[in-house]
Amino acid sequence: MKFGLIGHPIEHSLSPALFKAGYDGMYPYDLIITEDFEEAYKRFLEGYDGINVTAPFKELALRKADIISEECRLVGATNLLIKTPEGIAAYNSDFRGLKILLQNFLECIPNANRAPSGAVSFASARLSKKVEAAMTPVEQRETACPSGLSRSDWGLNNRPRTLVLGAGGAGKAAKAASEALGYETTVINRTQYNPEIKPLSAFREELRKADIVIYNLPVRIPEIDMLTEADLCPGKEKVILEANYRNPSFDNGSIQRMVTMNPLIRYIDGREWLLQQAVTGYELFTGMAPDCEAMKAIIKSK
Repeated sequence: MKFGLIGHPIEHSLSPALFKAGYDGMYPYDLIITEDFEEAYKRFLEGYDGINVTAPFKELALRKADIISEECRLVGATNLLIKTPEGIAAYNSDFRGLKILLQNFLECIPNANRAPSGAVSFASARLSKKVEAAMTPVEQRETACPSGLSRSDWGLNNRPRTLVLGAGGAGKAAKAASEALGYETTVINRTQYNPEIKPLSAFREELRKADIVIYNLPVRIPEIDMLTEADLCPGKEKVILEANYRNPSFDNGSIQRMVTMNPLIRYIDGREWLLQQAVTGYELFTGMAPDCEAMKAIIKSK
């Protein structure tokens, strides 16, 4: 079997290293470098069993699929195509990975104290004690209501409220995953907005209502530095998950300041979402679970 990645630009991608680590080099994994989607897709058909798809090809790739998974219908995009006897199948591991993380942190289910395969934390040794507390490993967190307790006993709304920042590919996956879990979901975007997407001016008001914040914007917004104690609602559990793991908008200083104002805030590093979506995607490729610890080591080294 042979796999690869299409998109532009992709030279910086960790996918080849992650895939190699996950399967100890058992399968080839290439970067298919071209700005032309049709050329990239042709190369997939000619020489690969499956491909990951990243921007700006996610919507285009979905149009090529013969078999469209439910999550792709919800998101309107795919990041994973696989050849099957029935045709080209499309999946969205962004959706699947995030859904697992949200369930693990917030769902009251009997076995939820067991973290999903590959769910990890990448708290830096340079962080202060308060910041480390906000980024404790998934395996050690109180990730679900203990048996016999209600969601309100754990400090969450009966129907959690999710605030999604960004309406691009990752934002659409975040919205779809949140809604699939039955969470009340609000989307805010910097530029294009409509009756279903609120402008950035609504950020602080919506933050106060939210239990979960999923930050998908490619840049840091000034509003992060303007947050007050009232915005962060001391005494209320909040989870902040950031998609951007290379240049996070919530730096150590921001996390420190937020945790000082509300010690119940939990920050989820973007590398956790990266790892979880990679694990779920690679399992779809091969039918076998990859070595999560080896993949974690690759991500942690970057």
